[in-house]
Amino acid sequence: MIYEREAGILLPVFSLYGKDGIGGFGEPSHKFIEFLRGAGVKYWQILPLNPTGEGDSPYQSFSAFALNPYFLDLELLVSMNLLLKRELKEYRKKVKGREVQYHKIYTHLFPLLKKALEKLDRDDEKLQNFIKTEDYWLTDYSLFMAIKEDLDMKPLWQWPHELFIREEKAIKKKERELSDTIMFYKKLQYLLHISYKSLKDKSEREGLKIMGDMPIYVSRDSCDFWASRDLFQADERGMPERVAGCPPDVFCPQGQRWGNPLYNWKVHEDRGYSWWLKRLFRYEKLYHGIRLDHFRGLASFYTIPKEDEDATKGRWEKGPGIKFLNRIKEEFPDFLIIAENLGHLTDDVDVLLEESGFPGMAVIQFAFDGRKDNPYLPRNYRENLVAYTGTHDNETIKSFVEGLDKAYIDRIKEELSIHKRSRLPYGLVKEVLKSRAGLSIIPLQDFLLLGNEGRINVPGSSFGNWKYRIKKKNLSRRNMRKIRNMLKEAHRLS
Repeated sequence: MIYEREAGILLPVFSLYGKDGIGGFGEPSHKFIEFLRGAGVKYWQILPLNPTGEGDSPYQSFSAFALNPYFLDLELLVSMNLLLKRELKEYRKKVKGREVQYHKIYTHLFPLLKKALEKLDRDDEKLQNFIKTEDYWLTDYSLFMAIKEDLDMKPLWQWPHELFIREEKAIKKKERELSDTIMFYKKLQYLLHISYKSLKDKSEREGLKIMGDMPIYVSRDSCDFWASRDLFQADERGMPERVAGCPPDVFCPQGQRWGNPLYNWKVHEDRGYSWWLKRLFRYEKLYHGIRLDHFRGLASFYTIPKEDEDATKGRWEKGPGIKFLNRIKEEFPDFLIIAENLGHLTDDVDVLLEESGFPGMAVIQFAFDGRKDNPYLPRNYRENLVAYTGTHDNETIKSFVEGLDKAYIDRIKEELSIHKRSRLPYGLVKEVLKSRAGLSIIPLQDFLLLGNEGRINVPGSSFGNWKYRIKKKNLSRRNMRKIRNMLKEAHRLS
């Protein structure tokens, strides 16, 4: 539960400024922590840190456990004499850009890393200790990535059948043939571990908490689906029987077909939810709390025939419910879990949230439909709640206001007693901050009053997402003081 009046800022790691073509675990992220604490912020909410796969989305990852190689602090490699300053400078010239250019980074980063990590002794004691400690996920992941690389990064469903089904003889052969590549991926995760630990240690010294994000589903092109096929709804060939998505609504008449494989919750229950407990064990070491994505899927989840191109013919199936959540709470009683209870909600979702005791979420952009009982209206917030102006899936608050019609604007003005339209964006930010919610989280772009040039993702769109990066000047002392004053006024200063 959340009862203290605290504040957080939402910004993905990839959105930080820096010279490596993408934000990462290096100096800019350390500086950002100093900025947040100087502004009086208690939480830094990020998006998943896992390796990005299909569509460069952090929600379609090759692994639910591994860290994204793009986030590696390359200065660390220089300090370890694995990389020359000249080599790093040449790399940075190749990936320079205002937005994240994933293909360009992948093309130039991995050859650089392959050369650098050859210098890291595979018998190094700390490396071997890491490999032993993280074996429960690292071995399968490294093998998966080595085979994937050997097959020119083809998606899992295009692999030779004997590898797809993990035929023992074929797997043993690949382990021998690809031993160097397997070790490369283990070394890479080891260096990412060092790099991220430095960042987390910095946050703890500064008194800042990092709020992670746990997608409920895994990618169909992932080590998780490949290595643990029996945990998912799959046919005799090992292919998904039905896939995940969400039903049609006013925003998306065809619904959304995400394509993720669905869990076989009966098998998970029979095994004491051990796969989930391993995942939470990993996340508890990485973060100070998490946002549990798509919480409603634990009450009931939407399933779509695998051959359908849209979500119009889907159906609802019963989720694991409170028995699953009680198991999590039993194992991780002090780990903060925020339930992402947005979207198509039904009574069973509200009941499950109440039973769990987890704080839910409220987004003020959904508040002004004219209903006095709208749960997203700040006047209806409760203490055990996390309030947002918007998430990574929403417009920035400035663009949201600019796109509203007069009737909607008039409802907001009446509710907030604000008469000038130009004051509405900050008015909405301040309304979220001064609300009863125990925790208020504001995207940095909304504090900066940026337009949709600062938008992170457009749901249902496959292109142009996950690219936005802030500028170094955005983290000025002036902006720090502005945020601090707003938090002080709302009694949320930490």
